[in-house]
Amino acid sequence: MRIGIVVHGPNIIDSGYALKLIELLKSYGEVKARLGGTMGRTAVIDASLEGVIDISRKLVPSDSLKIFHDDKVDMIFLLNYGKSDVTGQVFGYKVYNHYVDKIQDNDIPVIQIERPGEVDGSIIPWNNDLEIVQDLSDKLSLDVVTPEEVYENHIKQDSAGLNQRIVHGVSPGENIMVNSVVIGKTNSDKLTLIAKDNHIVDIIGGELKSHGLEKLGEVDLDSAIIKTGLLRHAKVTPRVISTEKSENFKVTFLDHAGEDVYKFRDSNLVITIGDDTTLISSDILFRFDIPVIGITDGDLDKVVEEGFKVKNSIVFEVESGFDDICGQNIKKEIFNDKLDSYDFADIDEVKVKIEEIIKDINCKYKINYIN
Repeated sequence: MRIGIVVHGPNIIDSGYALKLIELLKSYGEVKARLGGTMGRTAVIDASLEGVIDISRKLVPSDSLKIFHDDKVDMIFLLNYGKSDVTGQVFGYKVYNHYVDKIQDNDIPVIQIERPGEVDGSIIPWNNDLEIVQDLSDKLSLDVVTPEEVYENHIKQDSAGLNQRIVHGVSPGENIMVNSVVIGKTNSDKLTLIAKDNHIVDIIGGELKSHGLEKLGEVDLDSAIIKTGLLRHAKVTPRVISTEKSENFKVTFLDHAGEDVYKFRDSNLVITIGDDTTLISSDILFRFDIPVIGITDGDLDKVVEEGFKVKNSIVFEVESGFDDICGQNIKKEIFNDKLDSYDFADIDEVKVKIEEIIKDINCKYKINYIN
């Protein structure tokens, strides 16, 4: 039997269960595993699992499922470790339905293993009733939950004229991230986002952040990737791997945390715009020994437990609200509205040019050096 395994998120990897489940499923047939999502890539690198879990492409989970469907495997597993049983099951429901929308024939069994090792862990056979489900339930001591139970207990229908999406498993004081942009903070353990005409217009159980909503722009609330709290909970020792850098001094520009930071791994330096973008991208780029020059305004929403930065990185902290303005000017003057530049010899030359740009717009700033 040919088995495809989609691994989602850092928690299932950091817990050790991704590898355990892959090894267990090998007893049923030939397995291939690939990642679905973005933050899990860093966890795969830290765990030295690149040879076990394919992270070569940035794919949402439903696209990873589709790849295995198109490869005509006999069975597909989705491995996840949500913040709670409800969060994980609703995640699986949305992933499975997005996957079904992308295929013509739904003839390959899809089975989700959720929160293994936890008392509320479960196995969800999304489109099948196979003996392997009960077999794994017994071996892993996990309850079998039907799709009907997930739908009846956790899915809320849209109201007239508005699209509402309940976000489960939240706690007060957590950041709300939609497609990698922080758009607000929770103030309750119950959260509902409300959209109209593809824009988030209201929230129940939290406070919206206007600047974040501006950055987010239009969004399909049904398919959006929504996370609350920390993107990665485990405290880890980052693994640094060597990558081939550009022979010329390549500087790249990143102004959105949702972009594929991994495609910049041949850069010598990355300029990052915004507090969250700088925090997330510098943490990832640390694994490839790439320094950053970050432009921030001190409006930091903590989205990772500990953000690592390569020694010699530089962070400019500008006046509140000026990080995007500085970013627009940097992109125009240094990159000519492109994403990379080869016009500098080293990071010091780039720093001097950025100082000139910031001074030209009469913006106060201070510089933090990472030693």
